[in-house]
Amino acid sequence: MESVAPRVTPRGSSGPTSRHSRYMARALALAWRALGQTSPNPAVGAVLVNRGRIVGEGYHRRAGAPHAEVEAIRRAGANARGATLYVSLEPCNHTGRTPPCCDAVINAGISRVVSAMRDPNPRTDGRGFARLRRAGIAVTVGVLEQAARELNAPFEKAMTAGLPYTIAKIGQSLDGKTATRRGESRWITAPASRRMSHQLRSRADAILIGVNTVLQDDPLLTVRGARQRRGRPVKIIVDSRLRTPLSARCLSAASPAPTLIATTRNTGPAHRALNRRGATLLSFPARGGRVPLTRLFRRLARHGIQSVLIEGGGEVFAGALAERLVDRVMFFIAPVLIGGRSAPSSFAGAGIDRLNQAIRLDRVSCRRVGPDLCVEARVRYPGKG
Repeated sequence: MESVAPRVTPRGSSGPTSRHSRYMARALALAWRALGQTSPNPAVGAVLVNRGRIVGEGYHRRAGAPHAEVEAIRRAGANARGATLYVSLEPCNHTGRTPPCCDAVINAGISRVVSAMRDPNPRTDGRGFARLRRAGIAVTVGVLEQAARELNAPFEKAMTAGLPYTIAKIGQSLDGKTATRRGESRWITAPASRRMSHQLRSRADAILIGVNTVLQDDPLLTVRGARQRRGRPVKIIVDSRLRTPLSARCLSAASPAPTLIATTRNTGPAHRALNRRGATLLSFPARGGRVPLTRLFRRLARHGIQSVLIEGGGEVFAGALAERLVDRVMFFIAPVLIGGRSAPSSFAGAGIDRLNQAIRLDRVSCRRVGPDLCVEARVRYPGKG
C-alpha cells in the first residue's frame, strides 16, 4: 500500500537478466493499476513474450475476475505456445473463485515462467512452481523480487502474520501539532496533501480512527476524487466507552461503506442504539481500560481486511505503535508553527523513558506535496532488524 507506484528501472542493457527485468517491470506496472481493488487477493500483473515480442499482457482487476495470467493468455491466443510468461507472483495451484492458473499456463503450451516471488499464501507457497516444473516448464524466481514484495506487502503480511499491513498517516504542523489548543484542525495541511490522502484511502481496505477524532472533527471517512471500491474502505472507530454520537457523519447514508466500532462494552443502551444506526459493534475484553488493538487487527485480517490506514488521533497512533502494529508512517508536514503545551501532538500515550526504546525509521523518503512536505518511512521497532 505504498502511496505511489515506484518507478522500477532495470539495470543493464543486454543479456537475459536485463531482459527478464525489463519485462518484469512491465508486469509490475500492470499490477499497480489495480492496487487497492483486488483484496483479499494480491495485485498481480503478467506479460507473455514470444520471440522477443510482447504477445499478451494483463492484470488481476478485482477479486473474482480472471487472474493476470489468464488475461495475458487470452490476449496472446495461439502466440502463447512456446512463449515466456513474466508474472509478478507465483501462479496459483488451487481452486478459489477461479480455476488454478497453473492449469491455464500448462494448457497454453507456455515454455518458461519467470516470477518475481513465491506466493506467501500457504495454499500455494511453492506448489505452483513445483506443478509447472513437473509439467516440463522451466521456472525462474526472484526477478525484481523486492519491488514485488513492496507491491503486495498487505497480502504478504496477512498471509504470514495474520495481521493487516498498517500505515499511520499524520497531518501536522512543523512543530508536530495536529490542532490548536482549542481543537481547531481544519485545515493544517494544504489541498494537495488532502488529495493525496484520499488516494491513500482508495487503496486501503479500512480507515481507523479513535473516538476523539469523531468527537472533534466528525469526519465522513469517504474517498473523494479517487477511485473507490464498493464497500471499501471500511470505517473503524476505536471507542472503548461508546461515546460515538448517533449523529456522527460516518454513520450517515452519505458515507456508505460499513462502519465497525471496536469497544469494550458488549451491551447497554448505547450499544443497541449504535447497532440500530447501522454500525457493527466488535466487543473485546478491556486491556488497561482500552480496546486491545492486536486482537482487533487479527479479527480484521480474518475477515479479509489486509490493509489499514490509521488517521488519528494521537492515542490511537501511540497505542498501535506500542503494540507494534504500524508498518509505515506518512507525515504530511505543513510549514506552519502552532505551539502550545496543551495543543495536541501527533503521538500521545505514555512515551518512552530511554532513547534505546525509541522506534526508528528507515527507508525514509521526502517529497514536496504542494507547500507541504511528505515524509514516508518504514517503522523499525527496538530489537528488530
